[in-house]
Amino acid sequence: MSFAIINDLTTNVDWSEINDATLDTLFMLGFSALFSTIIGVPVGITLFLTSKSKSFKGKLFYSIVSFIINVLRSIPFIILLIVMIPLTTWMLGTSLGAKGTIPPLVMGAFPFFARLVENSLKEIDDGIFHMAESCGATTWQIIWHILLPEVFPSLIASITVTAIALVSYTAMAGTVGGGGLGDLAIRYGYQRFETDVMVITVVLMIIMVQVIQMLGDFIVKVMRKK
Repeated sequence: MSFAIINDLTTNVDWSEINDATLDTLFMLGFSALFSTIIGVPVGITLFLTSKSKSFKGKLFYSIVSFIINVLRSIPFIILLIVMIPLTTWMLGTSLGAKGTIPPLVMGAFPFFARLVENSLKEIDDGIFHMAESCGATTWQIIWHILLPEVFPSLIASITVTAIALVSYTAMAGTVGGGGLGDLAIRYGYQRFETDVMVITVVLMIIMVQVIQMLGDFIVKVMRKK
C-alpha cells in the first residue's frame, strides 16, 4: 500500500536519472573538495606566516594575496561559473557536465577555505610559535610538527563547512549545464513543473549535507579526544 502511494506521488521520477545525477553530484563534490583542500591549506598557511612578517616584502606579499582572496570570495558563484567558461573549456575541452564544473567549484571554494585555515592558525598561542623558533626549528618544522597538528581538528571542521558550501555550489552549477542534482532539478522541477522531481533532489541534497556534517563532527570529536 505504502509503495503504491509512493509510486503515485513520484510518477514523473526517473530513478535511473536520479541515480546518475546523484553520482555526478558526488563526483563534483569529492574532487572539488579535494582540490580546494590541496590549494587552500598552503594558501592559508602562507597568509598566516606572511601576516606575522615584519619586513616590507612580507607585508606587501600578504596584502597582495589577501586582496586576491577577497576578490575571489566577493564574486557570486553563479557569475564565476559564467566567467570561467573559456578557461574551463581551454583546460578540459568542455565547460559542461560534472567534469566541466570542477574548476569553477574549486575557484569558488578554495579562497573561502584558505581564510578558514588562516583563522584557525591565528587561534594558536603566539608563545608556541616563538618557542619553536627560539629552539632553532625551521619554518617547515614549525608547520608540520607544531601548527598543523595543533589545528588539525579545526581543519577538519573547516573542510566540513567548505564541503557543505560546495553542495549548494553544485546545485547552482546546474543552471549552466553542470550536471548533477541541480541540473535535474532545473530541467525537470523548474522548466517542466515536475514538483516530485524537485522534491526528490532537494531531499537528497539535504541528506548529503546531514551526512557530511555528522561525519565531520564525528572525526573532530575523535581527534579532540586524542
